[in-house]
Amino acid sequence: MLRAFVLLLSVALLGAGAWLSFAGPHVVWPMLIWGAILFLGTVFERWRYGVGARREGAGWVATDERFIDPESGKLMQVYYQESTGERRYEPIDH
Repeated sequence: MLRAFVLLLSVALLGAGAWLSFAGPHVVWPMLIWGAILFLGTVFERWRYGVGARREGAGWVATDERFIDPESGKLMQVYYQESTGERRYEPIDH
């Protein structure tokens, strides 16, 4: 729900900034920049943190970290690759 709100807010900022830039000589750059940052950050968040990605190759170690994903409600296990420092989050299948 928070993700949808942030996406809606970013689209509103981008739209308002675009509309105001055509309406007159207002200073709208901060509105356009923050709208773009919020939109891109929200869209690429899942790619960056590897939510739902599967482990590939050797070297992945299960940590003691577990949490409930607020969006799906599933119990997630955290895996860590020591050679790269990368972390992966996978649902625990019962």
